[in-house]
Amino acid sequence: MSQSQQFDLDINLILSQKVNLSAVERRCESIIKRRSVKKKSQVEWLLNTIEFMDLTTLAGDDTPGRVSRLCHKALNPVRKDILNDLGISDHISAAAVCVYPNLVKEAKLSIGKYKIPIASVATGFPTGQIPESIKISEIKAAIRDGAREIDVVINRDKVLTGKWKALYEDIKQYKTVCGQNHLKVIIGAGDLGTLRNVVKASWVSMMAGADFIKTSTGKEPTNATLPVSLVMIRAIRDFYDLTGKKIGFKAAGGISKSKQAINYLILMREEFDNDWLNKNLFRIGASSLLADVERQLEHHSTGSYSADNRHPIV
Repeated sequence: MSQSQQFDLDINLILSQKVNLSAVERRCESIIKRRSVKKKSQVEWLLNTIEFMDLTTLAGDDTPGRVSRLCHKALNPVRKDILNDLGISDHISAAAVCVYPNLVKEAKLSIGKYKIPIASVATGFPTGQIPESIKISEIKAAIRDGAREIDVVINRDKVLTGKWKALYEDIKQYKTVCGQNHLKVIIGAGDLGTLRNVVKASWVSMMAGADFIKTSTGKEPTNATLPVSLVMIRAIRDFYDLTGKKIGFKAAGGISKSKQAINYLILMREEFDNDWLNKNLFRIGASSLLADVERQLEHHSTGSYSADNRHPIV
């Protein structure tokens, strides 16, 4: 799967990173105000959104039954009657399912023969405040049970205190343990204070071998935002220009409405060429988002909006 390389840490490059906040905000405002997707095109964009989703349950009351239902929904994300009404015959599925390490076995059993990868959070999600030895054990356990994508959290204190070498060594070790499995590094943007810290943490993660960089755990006070995403996406683009290596981007946390999700697709399309707009390089971490997408698709089918409870996720 993953062919990620690890690069030497360039401290001078990390320290030189700057962000023009006003320019970032203007760029993001232009997406919200200028771009609009309507009618048939909106159906296509909504279906694309589903195929980029890591359908996720990371709750304290997760059970094997909930994970089983989540996997079924990932395999069949839109009711067949809606797809038939819209004239959609192609099979549609989510990009992956994401669960806690102790529920990977249940997810693997539920996914069965279908080729949807199982992702698992690790390294003391969501805070990362556990010993490194336990973090490594979590990664190994998740992979042993069938996870093929690992979403790790970084020690945000190492960003806030400028311990870039220590952060680099942490992530490098996570990638070594992951081997050919995808490593998604969650930088926890809402805990980092500034966009400058966001871009620095992004660069360190990519140099250390991340296959994806991800905005948030979904548990921070502020999660995915367009400004944070723009800064990370441009770091990915600059990293590619420097190294020739393509790194994926995952927006996660607080994306619950279709319009929000489409804004992220527009951002990816405008900042990159179309090569990046595929599930190998772009994901949206989502739970409740799928219900809204299915509701919007039903509106296109019937002309009216249904109640939210017609589109349960689990």
